[in-house]
Order: sequence, then C-alpha cells, then structure tokens
Amino acid sequence: MFEAVAFYLFAALTIVMFTITVMTSQALYALTAMAAGMIFISAFFFILGADFLGAIQIIVYTGAVMALYAFGMMFFDTTRNVIEKRNNPRFVVILGGLAAVLVVLIVLAPIVTTDLNAHYPIDTSVGNSQAIGMVLFTKYLVPFEVAAVMLLVAMIAGIVLAGKKMDKSLTLMADEEIALMHALSHDTTEEKGGH
Repeated sequence: MFEAVAFYLFAALTIVMFTITVMTSQALYALTAMAAGMIFISAFFFILGADFLGAIQIIVYTGAVMALYAFGMMFFDTTRNVIEKRNNPRFVVILGGLAAVLVVLIVLAPIVTTDLNAHYPIDTSVGNSQAIGMVLFTKYLVPFEVAAVMLLVAMIAGIVLAGKKMDKSLTLMADEEIALMHALSHDTTEEKGGH
C-alpha cells in the first residue's frame, strides 16, 4: 500500500514539474522545475530498492541541471519576458504529435513482446553499485570517458562565451541605468522584428 501511494504521489509531482518546465516562459522557473522533477524521479529508484541509482540520479542529473541553471543565468536576461515567434505552429503540433506517438510505441514495445531476455542479468553475489561499476568501467569505459571530456569542453566553452558578454554588472548599476538598458534593448528588438 505504501509503495502504491508513494508511486502515484511522485508520479504526479514529476508530471507537474516537467509540465512547468515545458510551459513556463521564464528560464529560471523552467530550470528549477526540471531540477525538482529529476529529484522526484530518483524517488522511483528508492521505492524499487535501487538506492545507489537513486543517489546517482540526484547527484548526476540534478547536478547537470544545476549546471544548466548556471548557464541560464549567464546567457539569458531573466528579468525580461521571452516573446516567442512561431512562424508555423502547425509544424510544431505535427512534430509534437509524432514525438508523442514514438514515445508511446517505445513504452508499449516491451509490454507487447513476451520473450524478454536481459543482456546483463543481475548477479546476486554482488551489489547494485558493484554491478554498475563492472559494466561501466569495462564494456563502456571509452564512451564514459568521452562523455566526461565533452562535458568538460562544453562547460569551459560556456564560461568563455559568457565571459565575453560580462562587460556590465547589473549588481553594480543603479536602477535607472538598468531600466534604460532594458528600454534600449527592447527598442532594438522591436526594430529588428519590424524589418
């Protein structure tokens, strides 16, 4: 009974958080909701008894979302509302529908299939974290290291690109200067949109 209540509670919370992520126009709200959704997903691992995977979900994925949070704070002016221009909304709806159908097919495929065989069956002599470590650092060692290097390069590139735009500090400016800067940027975006 406790597992069912916890499952439905965390499922509802996860859906709400990711709905906020998709529907909000504020970058920081979206990233905060995404981080909360990742934490709620880790609850499913804890319910299933995979404590190591639950902790890794919190540390790795929520940490990655916090890195996105930092990039969002560096790249976006979070005090300004985002105005989206959709030239072809029908195309967006068609792509969204195709993506939804594809997700449903991927989820239903294992349910329809009756002969499921695991490539790496669970070894009861070792624990959860030992089994993950053996697979990760033997068969998938090279992709693991390549992904780590790519993330490091992306982080350094983000810091370099954000550093080029940091010629003015909003915290050191007066309120009038910030309002004037926003008005000027708003006028330039309207001129670009009009041409």
